[in-house]
Amino acid sequence: MTPRSIGLVQHRCTPSRQENIDRSAAGVRAAAARGAELIVLQELHATPYFCQTEDPACFDLAEPVPGPGTETFGALARELGVVLVTSLFERRAPGLYHNTAAVLERDGSLAGIYRKMHIPDDPGYYEKFYFTPGDLGFTPIDTSAGRLGVLVCWDQWYPEAARMMALAGAELLIYPTAIGYDPNDPADERARQREAWITVQRGHAVANGVPVVSVNRVGYEPDPSGVGAGAEFWGSSFVAGCQGELLAMAGETDEEVLVVELDPDRSERVRRMWPFLRDRRIDHYRDLALRYRDRM
Repeated sequence: MTPRSIGLVQHRCTPSRQENIDRSAAGVRAAAARGAELIVLQELHATPYFCQTEDPACFDLAEPVPGPGTETFGALARELGVVLVTSLFERRAPGLYHNTAAVLERDGSLAGIYRKMHIPDDPGYYEKFYFTPGDLGFTPIDTSAGRLGVLVCWDQWYPEAARMMALAGAELLIYPTAIGYDPNDPADERARQREAWITVQRGHAVANGVPVVSVNRVGYEPDPSGVGAGAEFWGSSFVAGCQGELLAMAGETDEEVLVVELDPDRSERVRRMWPFLRDRRIDHYRDLALRYRDRM
């Protein structure tokens, strides 16, 4: 069943790992105090966004799963009786690392993990240097708060990922995120980027008839190398309903905790009216497995 109350924790990150953990934990406590039963944290919330540069020393930020991060937030989930979606830099083996979302049950146990599938490699987002693409597929994680279709950041641009989660029975789509502007971008380009990000995710909600939860960080983080202009994360964490309607949205610059009430029966009602899954022409979609349909 779709959870009735979801908390989103949007905050800044500093070079201090403990300070970042404390900010995340404070947000979780605030959301739980307002009745949230499922709480989502932003991508890589315990660290600055280190992927602005390619630095081998940053691999020291990685941790195993289970490990310190899941223990810390597992204890918090158990104390507060909530389901938590957290995000961390996973050290799976020497030289093998992932960008991983870990879902913690109300009793503090690890309900499951999702390893980010789509890995960007763009100026200021050099993730392919750090992260191996996920190998767990698009598999929802079952929790006492519902069946969660957890994806991560760059995954949010791909309708295939959202659809695969929905086809596996996900009751909502969740995107821990770290995305922002190049500070040198003009205002009109900044607006286009942010609106595109919001629009594509609202489209996933519409196309699949499920709510979408997207949690981004805020604040300016400099490029540690001094080469780039740094990143200005645009916040705007939001929840969209099954028809893409915006149920709540945080601001672009401030730390914020949102708590949003959902109607657990709305997906069923919307899908009866808009039966997109029924009308899919699966007998004609095989070319989706191609990189591109070359015409010679």
